[in-house]
Amino acid sequence: MTADATAPALRIGPHTVWPPVVLAPMAGITNAPFRTLCREFSGGKGLFVSEMITTRALVERNDKTMQLIHFDGSEKPRSIQLYGVDPVTVGKAVRMIVDEDLADHIDLNFGCPVPKVTRKGGGSALPYKRNLLRSILREAVGNAGDLPVTIKMRKGIDDDHTTYLDAGRIAVEEGVTAVALHGRTAAEHYGGTADWEAIARLKEHVPEIPVLGNGDIWSAADAVRMMRETGCDGVVVGRGCLGRPWLFGDLVAAFEGGGAPAAPTLREVAGVMRRHAGLLGEWLGDEERGVVDFRKHVAWYTKGFSVGSEMRRKLAMTSSLAELDAHLADLDLDQEWPDGAEGPRGRTAGSKRVVLPDGWLEDPYDCSVVVGAEAELDTSGG
Repeated sequence: MTADATAPALRIGPHTVWPPVVLAPMAGITNAPFRTLCREFSGGKGLFVSEMITTRALVERNDKTMQLIHFDGSEKPRSIQLYGVDPVTVGKAVRMIVDEDLADHIDLNFGCPVPKVTRKGGGSALPYKRNLLRSILREAVGNAGDLPVTIKMRKGIDDDHTTYLDAGRIAVEEGVTAVALHGRTAAEHYGGTADWEAIARLKEHVPEIPVLGNGDIWSAADAVRMMRETGCDGVVVGRGCLGRPWLFGDLVAAFEGGGAPAAPTLREVAGVMRRHAGLLGEWLGDEERGVVDFRKHVAWYTKGFSVGSEMRRKLAMTSSLAELDAHLADLDLDQEWPDGAEGPRGRTAGSKRVVLPDGWLEDPYDCSVVVGAEAELDTSGG
């Protein structure tokens, strides 16, 4: 399946994004090395957003945070995702980015469903408090200068407490450039099937700005189908690219009407694994730390291939590039891409009760419940 190559490019403020494909921020995943791999496969096309950065940690110049906001010189535009719950702190973080020229685009996260965050009123719980959401967006946009500000959110807390239509309208009114919607509620976590109809409804509700769809894009064909079925202006790809940075090459081919690239053999996958681990070591300044950090990617890269439980265990215990090379060389590298590698990957946990602060649902406009720093955990973008 291919898209209409004449479809309009995605506009994020002054930035033109073609094809209209965005790498979703994922904690511990979309660091500079992984973004490098994705950009290489796409030929530099698309938009690749940093890991989620908490505004408080940025303002306080936390060492780990300052490393995470580093962009390679070839990254244009530089896109950074911020997460914050206090309007003043968000405004300070955005002003810091502008004054120190740290990025070219700011995305705000309101999608995290993790209980540790929602029980404090953060993440995907926050948009329920409409006035708090408005205050955060107003501070962000007001301090952003010429930098475009976008947001990423979920449908709401649960099916009885959806927020995305109100949040989309507030975003338009406060000068947000584009909105991305993950078609799940916080209660659905990462289970079930994403509600693409909600993406279509949001597009109808806020025709003034681009709407991006997120959820259940496991292949380039899924991305094309989402845009055709929902009318959205672009797609955000998250779990579908775990262990598959070449998906962005597939997406470029699909949107530009070219032939789909051949699926990689295990030999080619092993080459990407080795490069990924090496890039992590260079980025962290320590080979062993890089290889250890890479371990989380092993199961995603090898999904569906005949590798064996013992070899998977060895790969997941590797501590050096030499050791990784030796284990990869022991694989049956001539294996073709297996059917079992297709489809969902990453977290698939289903419905969970959303833990909220006491009285959170009583009044969507009452902001008397203070959302404290405890809601600013470094966790998944949602």
